[in-house]
Amino acid sequence: MGSIKDKVAIIGMGCTRFGERWDMGYSDLMVEAFLECVEDAGMEPKDIQAAWLGTQFTEVNQGVSGLPLAETLHLPYIPVTHVENMCASGSEALRGACYAVAAGIYDNALAFGVEKLKDIGYGGLPDFSLGAAGKYEGLFTPNVTAPGAFAMMATSYFAKYGLSPDEGKMMLAKVSSKSHHNGSMCEKAHLRREVPVEAIVKAPIVAWPLGLYDCCGVSDGAAAAIVVRAEDAKKFRNDPVYVKALQIADSTGEELMYTDYDYAHVETTTRAAAKAYQEAGIKNPREEISMAEVHDCFSITEAVTMEDLQFSPRGKVKEDIDAGRFNLDGAQPIQTDGGLKCFGHPIGASGIRMMYEEYKQLQGKCGPRQVKNPKFGMTHNLGGFPPHCVISAFIVGL
Repeated sequence: MGSIKDKVAIIGMGCTRFGERWDMGYSDLMVEAFLECVEDAGMEPKDIQAAWLGTQFTEVNQGVSGLPLAETLHLPYIPVTHVENMCASGSEALRGACYAVAAGIYDNALAFGVEKLKDIGYGGLPDFSLGAAGKYEGLFTPNVTAPGAFAMMATSYFAKYGLSPDEGKMMLAKVSSKSHHNGSMCEKAHLRREVPVEAIVKAPIVAWPLGLYDCCGVSDGAAAAIVVRAEDAKKFRNDPVYVKALQIADSTGEELMYTDYDYAHVETTTRAAAKAYQEAGIKNPREEISMAEVHDCFSITEAVTMEDLQFSPRGKVKEDIDAGRFNLDGAQPIQTDGGLKCFGHPIGASGIRMMYEEYKQLQGKCGPRQVKNPKFGMTHNLGGFPPHCVISAFIVGL
């Protein structure tokens, strides 16, 4: 099996402010991210040779082809590929752009993710019968919600590892409070207010044990990246960021079919991460990965992901959370920009937004939330539910 390691570099990125962007339409968000991206790359829009667009739930007819990108950004007659892969759609766009450049088909390519969710009535508790996406049996009845599904993971984790309800709630509250702290220092984040642990513990329950502050919200936003072959990167800038691994894994849903699935981990994450580490040459993720942006759709997702990514031993993430390992000043900072929880989650844009933060961190451009001397950054998306999902695990470095 081949490897993408050090074949492609990111030489420009852009990201809008995420939030309730009532003042901006779908096209406005695309332009905002794109202008920052091409300026950062020192490239003219006319020089872009191909593009990949990740988007899902946007305005009518916006999510059915690549035409909105070509039209909005005035990129005539280049190939634009529209991709959807649930919450990994932005990551899928980046992977497509990187593979095309690595293959030598294009000298450069644009990866784009965008979503305008607030205007279409998308809420935090949608019906997950999924229609044409497939009929799920058992757990996925027509009335299941995302908070309900991940609340089951929380209670399963508490039971498996002997955490009392109070201990479990406190662990999750520390996860969310950390993200609020980091998000408060990020000028583009949706939620920029510190929230103390005590307030998070006492917040109204959405699906026990997940309260209001354990759940990410619904945001508008866009993010973009331009990639070139690694040997050409320094022609554009002195501090390019090199791609080390791009892994995506889809589960078969077999966990739903057996009673021995513990619902306290995500098997697809463990498999994708293991392949990413192999591709990047990472032997000890806990020590070698400097920082990560992970898919914290809920606080329990982040906690479990720390174990699935081998940042914490199985059943021991609470000890690392209590010790502050994942805080901004800890040994392995997680969600340095606030994550999905606070930066926001416009579904198609999230994967590239995560990479935007790793890119800026590796370049030392994150101001008060800057990680000291980072070497490798990781991004992780989870689309779907713990037993049936698509996972991306990407690694970049200097």
